[in-house]
Amino acid sequence: MTTESADGQGVRSIQRALDILSLLSEDRPLIAVRDIVAATGLAKTTVIRIVQTLEQSGLLWATSSGYMAGPGLWRWAHLARRGWELPPETQRLMRELASRERETVNVYVVRDIVRVCIAQQESPQPLRHVVHVGDELPLWAGASAKILLRNASPALLERVARSSPYGEGHVRKMREWIDEAAGAGFAASHGERENGLSAVAVPILGRSGNVVAALTLSGPTVRFTEERVAEFAKSLGAAADHLNERGFDHPLF
Repeated sequence: MTTESADGQGVRSIQRALDILSLLSEDRPLIAVRDIVAATGLAKTTVIRIVQTLEQSGLLWATSSGYMAGPGLWRWAHLARRGWELPPETQRLMRELASRERETVNVYVVRDIVRVCIAQQESPQPLRHVVHVGDELPLWAGASAKILLRNASPALLERVARSSPYGEGHVRKMREWIDEAAGAGFAASHGERENGLSAVAVPILGRSGNVVAALTLSGPTVRFTEERVAEFAKSLGAAADHLNERGFDHPLF
């Protein structure tokens, strides 16, 4: 076996292990070998070998009902939290914003062709929009996507468009959204990704002046009237200005 083929096999094994770990979620905290085989299409012997390796590393834990997340993941979770948790001042600002505007506040960053929620402050209202920290959402629509893609390369925009329900032709519409948001200083969306859901977003800038994150307010469309959208944009802009003054190069700030 050549070095090149050995490297490729190693990368494939790592990807398979990550795919297995990604099957675990809050809705499915336990998973059996047969479920992994069904979800991945891998041979049972391959699944057992990978699962045993993950168990030996503490990343999976065997129970009588299946496998759950192992205690070894606590170390990675602790490191991720320390690296990505926002400073107290920023958390306070988000709490105040959610309390004042009574909608959910999120901070998103780009990871490849998705946006990742790195912080959230829920709306105090019973009917509200909730995205868990760490959740990945598509970039082909939504207020925050229009902000986050401002500095995107043509190649990235094409990849995002291909991931959408509309195909590569969606690039043109995305560019229109991005230009409109850049000109207005904020972006809004109504039911673009999910019916009945609206959002308003503004950019958070790094020291280089590029967009590094999006600060958003989101909630039921019925509450996002034209007047309220304008008010949300103003409040978000003031909050983002405060963050920009501090130099928000997260997670290195």
